Amino acid sequence: MSMDIAIIGIGLHPFGRHPGTLAIEMGVIAANRALKDAGVAWTDIDLACAGSLEVLQPDTMNKWMGLTGIPFTNLFNGCATGGNLLLSTVHAITAGAGDLGIAIGMDKHPKGAFSVGDDLAGLGLGQWYGDTGLAVNPQFFAMKTRRYMYDHGITEACLNRVAVKAFKNGSLNPDAWRRRALPYDEIANSPMVCDPLRKYHFCSPSEGAAAMVLCRADVAKRYTSNPIYIRADIFKTRRYGSFEVMHPSVPSKSFPSPSVQASQTAFEVAGIGPEDVDVAQIQDTEVGHEIMHMAECGFCKDGEQEALVRQGATEIGGSIPINTDGGLLANGEPVGASGLRQVHEVCLQLRGQAGARQVPGSPKVGFTHVYGFPGVSAVTVLSR
Repeated sequence: MSMDIAIIGIGLHPFGRHPGTLAIEMGVIAANRALKDAGVAWTDIDLACAGSLEVLQPDTMNKWMGLTGIPFTNLFNGCATGGNLLLSTVHAITAGAGDLGIAIGMDKHPKGAFSVGDDLAGLGLGQWYGDTGLAVNPQFFAMKTRRYMYDHGITEACLNRVAVKAFKNGSLNPDAWRRRALPYDEIANSPMVCDPLRKYHFCSPSEGAAAMVLCRADVAKRYTSNPIYIRADIFKTRRYGSFEVMHPSVPSKSFPSPSVQASQTAFEVAGIGPEDVDVAQIQDTEVGHEIMHMAECGFCKDGEQEALVRQGATEIGGSIPINTDGGLLANGEPVGASGLRQVHEVCLQLRGQAGARQVPGSPKVGFTHVYGFPGVSAVTVLSR
């Protein structure tokens, strides 16, 4: 897969709240921006993949884009939808289904926490799981974060510093939802939601869309002088014994998470290591997630995050800049679009077009990671 596919166009509908605009309309806007960026028309596209939690049939956006008869695949993989959208488009082009493909993610979520529905039987769980509150993300992630803090010496100060970074980066991003940098004390003194996680430690459901135009790497220079190459794109599901969302018990012995599997395989396919990455996007549904995923993705060992965050290593000017656009904390999470937003940000960074949040030193290699329900992960390695 390495270097066989390139991204030649990117498009984004800003994340946030957009009253009066349908999710599918945001998808159309993002798709048209990606097409314009690639210098191609919808009639040039050979295949499309779209994903959403709220939109039942994303492919009906054809009525706005044009009824050209192309294959248009719909998929959903929780918060990892965007990663699998990219992968599915890559696979289709690699398999010879066409030369040009587009991946489009979109969503428009209501205010409040995500719901898993009234009946947990369809998820293979007993109703007790919901009755005890474990089906609510904040409670589950708080438990997982607290256990990780205890096992590896992570402090609440580290949680707060991750949030400070996110909102500072979001303040530099014109497409972010939350664009006010928050001081440490405001975050540290915000209301406790689920110990140890406070109000500003979480992302929120939001609205937005993102799109990518892809082609075979050997023809990319026909369309752009600045293609971004997909060095690896890996999707993994959980194995028995890993501690994941909707897991009804805690294993006595830990096993590698899907994020560990996906990142290790991606680096093997790309032929590089975590030390070669210049900018990274990591799933940060809440601050504990970013901290845990730093180690799971190979950027440090468990427990080293405390010193790295305190020293500013994950800042835009640090040794491993993470979530330079503010991540999920500043952008919120329209589930179908968030993974492609990560890729959009890394493409901007590698192109040198990220403006006030541009990583210095002309970054050459980028990394994106998404993690979602019920325990799936997608990782991409990108380069210019």
